[in-house]
This record gives sequence, C-alpha cells and structure tokens, in this order.
Amino acid sequence: MPSAHRPRRARIAFSDSAAKQLENITSEAAIHALDRALVVISVDPDVGEPIPGDTAGPQLRQYTDEVEAVRVLYFVTALRTVVVVAYIEV
Repeated sequence: MPSAHRPRRARIAFSDSAAKQLENITSEAAIHALDRALVVISVDPDVGEPIPGDTAGPQLRQYTDEVEAVRVLYFVTALRTVVVVAYIEV
C-alpha cells in the first residue's frame, strides 16, 4: 500500500553545459551509470558532498558513485529541484 506521506522525488533539470554533455553520450553503460546516479540524487538531494565556495548562490554539491564510476555536480533550488551543472565520468 503506498504511503500518503512518502516524500516525492526531486525534479532533475540540466544546465546548458550538462545538456551538451548528455548529447555526446553514446554508450549504454554511461547512460545507465548516469541514470543510477540521478535516481539516487532525486531520492535524496542532500546525498552529495558540499563543494566549498561562494555562499552568495546555491550550494554546489558533488555526488560520486564509486560502483558506476560517475560524478555529478549539481545544486538544489529552494523548491527542491536538482539542477545538474555537469556530468563528469571519473
């Protein structure tokens, strides 16, 4: 039975730079790795480590999935939308 109070997943959006990176991904393994990382981030946007920097804007975060060898740089908006700034393979 689904819970009425279960938190919903964060919405994922991509910066122009990240969108261009996505266009260049042709490997199914790379797509799978990125999908897995994005699911983790959408379920818990605070899972990544904060990247030290300017506090004027949103806090840039980094999520690294050691199993799939993928790193994603992102920030979370006030409405809990995750904006992916860059997708970087490790």
